[in-house]
Amino acid sequence: MLRPDQTNTIERGLGAAIRSSTPLQGGCVATVALLDLSDGRRVVAKTDGTRAGTRAGTTDTGLGVEGRMLSALAETGAVPVPGVLLAEPGLLVIEFVGNDGQKSGNGEAELADLIADLHAADADTDAFGYAFDTRIGGLVQVNTPEPTWPRFYARRRLLDMGRRADARGALPAGTLDRLGSLAAGIDEVLTGSATRPSLIHGDLWAGNVIWNRGTPAALIDPAIYHADPEVELAFIDLMGGIGRSFWDRYQQRRPIAPGFWDRRRLVYQIYPLLVHAVLFGSGYGRSVSGLLDQIGR
Repeated sequence: MLRPDQTNTIERGLGAAIRSSTPLQGGCVATVALLDLSDGRRVVAKTDGTRAGTRAGTTDTGLGVEGRMLSALAETGAVPVPGVLLAEPGLLVIEFVGNDGQKSGNGEAELADLIADLHAADADTDAFGYAFDTRIGGLVQVNTPEPTWPRFYARRRLLDMGRRADARGALPAGTLDRLGSLAAGIDEVLTGSATRPSLIHGDLWAGNVIWNRGTPAALIDPAIYHADPEVELAFIDLMGGIGRSFWDRYQQRRPIAPGFWDRRRLVYQIYPLLVHAVLFGSGYGRSVSGLLDQIGR
């Protein structure tokens, strides 16, 4: 439910009164509602308790950063996203995108085209990371740039999130040391990784695609940064829900380099499992340990 101050902010910012509010299913960090406005528009409002915070917290970048991420994706012209109407800490209002939840093989191939276009877009930078810290599932995602992808992934993904998971008590004993060993040898482990960064969605799975009439109408809930696009593919593979048509088309558009499926994919899947360990506990921490076993670290 919107607070009175949020209602006032929305009505002033959009120049229309809120006629009705219908709860929608949301993610793990925000309350989501469909708003019908007096001028006939329908918009989606997301709210949380965020105002401002520090890098160490779990929701401290606020919904304003989510708005900035959506706008950054929109600026590429590569992928459809809901238009951002208002974005500030604790409140995000975006366009409503019609959806029926139905996907298809052709739609998954179309999604592959969109993601291939995003990965091919000029990142306008030589560094891996981003100009500001973003967020994933409510957790601050540290994006301090590094000149090489292996170094960025080791420092800003494996070690940063690994320390947070360990501090939460979500990793088996010794796992943080094993992550440190992996990070120390990361150049060898990620042989064949990208030398140029691509902008990625960062949290791409079937649930973050708005499907309508079998096609991807929009992407939501991004966790963007400049990365090796293979880390996006590893995330999609881990989460499932996107079928063979996607992989066949993506491979046609941007051939996947040798070594991804048998090694680099496993290394990249450690990061989302660490995120889940911080958010949801030790079951995911055991999965991290299992991946390290497969990698041989």
